Order: sequence, then structure tokens, then C-alpha cells
Amino acid sequence: MKSIITLPATSQALAFDGEPLAAELDAIELELPLIAAEVDLLDVEIMTLDRSATELDERRIRRARHRVLVERRNLTNRIAVQSGGAA
Repeated sequence: MKSIITLPATSQALAFDGEPLAAELDAIELELPLIAAEVDLLDVEIMTLDRSATELDERRIRRARHRVLVERRNLTNRIAVQSGGAA
């Protein structure tokens, strides 16, 4: 039978306190408009699951998809500006 050898924990693993870093919070804040747009799109799609979509529902879905695309573009541009490039 082979014995299992455990490795000592690294100091970095011990230092983790379970809280997000400031950089991670900044990244979430940067992506928040896109996250909200995707949640809105999901809400609109869920509304139409148990019934056939009406013309108004289709318009809502189109608008929500458009908003997601706009927020993705805006996020890409914000990231490009922060990194010094142009999108």
C-alpha cells in the first residue's frame, strides 16, 4: 500500500480570509450594468416560458437583448480605455 503524503499549506492559502479583494470588487462594479441587463433579459425570457409570446413579449425580449449587447460593448470599451487601448 502506498502512503499519502500531504503537503504543507502555503502561506497564501493561510492568509485568505474569505473576503473579496478590492480589485475583485472593482471588477464586479465595472461589470454591474451588464449583469443587470442580463438579469433583466432572463426575467423577460422566464415570463414567456409558460405561455406563447405575444408581440409585446417579443418586443420586450428584443429590447432586453439589445440592452445586453449595448452593455457588453460599453464594458469592452471601458476595459480597453483602462488598459490604454482603443476598442
